[in-house]
Amino acid sequence: MAFLVPDRTIYSPWRAKEKLSSSLMVILLKAIMISGRTLGQGANSEAKMSPEFFKATSFCALSEEDYRSLGISKEGNVLVRTEFGEVVVSAKKDVGLPLGVIFIPMGPWANAVVGPETGGCGTPQFKGVEAEVEETKMRVKDVRELFADLKRMGGEAS
Repeated sequence: MAFLVPDRTIYSPWRAKEKLSSSLMVILLKAIMISGRTLGQGANSEAKMSPEFFKATSFCALSEEDYRSLGISKEGNVLVRTEFGEVVVSAKKDVGLPLGVIFIPMGPWANAVVGPETGGCGTPQFKGVEAEVEETKMRVKDVRELFADLKRMGGEAS
C-alpha cells in the first residue's frame, strides 16, 4: 500500500511508486527488519571497536529491487527508523532477501532500532520489527559516537 505525505512518497514494494512533482521528494520504504548473526559479526565480536567489526555490523541489506527503488547511490547510506529509534548504516544489495525485508547484523547499529523488551529471555526481539528506510547523505557513526548518542538520549549502550 502506498501512502502520500507532504513532500514524501512512502513506497510499498507491492504497488507502484506514487510520483510527486516536488524536486525535494524523498522515497521511504516500509519494511520488516530482521537481524541475526553473520560470519563477519561473529569473527570480529571480540574486537567491537575495530574497523572490521564496524564494517561487519554497520550495514543494512536490502533486496536488489528495494535498493534500486530507493535510488541508493553506489556505497550509499540509509536511515533506518523504527518506533524504538533510528540509525544510519551503509546499504548493501542482497539477492536472497525478498521485497520489503531488510537485514541488519546483530550489533550496536541493530540495537539502536530494536525494542528493549526481551519477553523474559534476555534477548530483544530481533525479528519482525516494522521499519522505514530512506537514502541519506548522513554518515555512519562509529560505535563510540553511537553509544554517546544513546547515552545523551537516556538509553543504555549495549
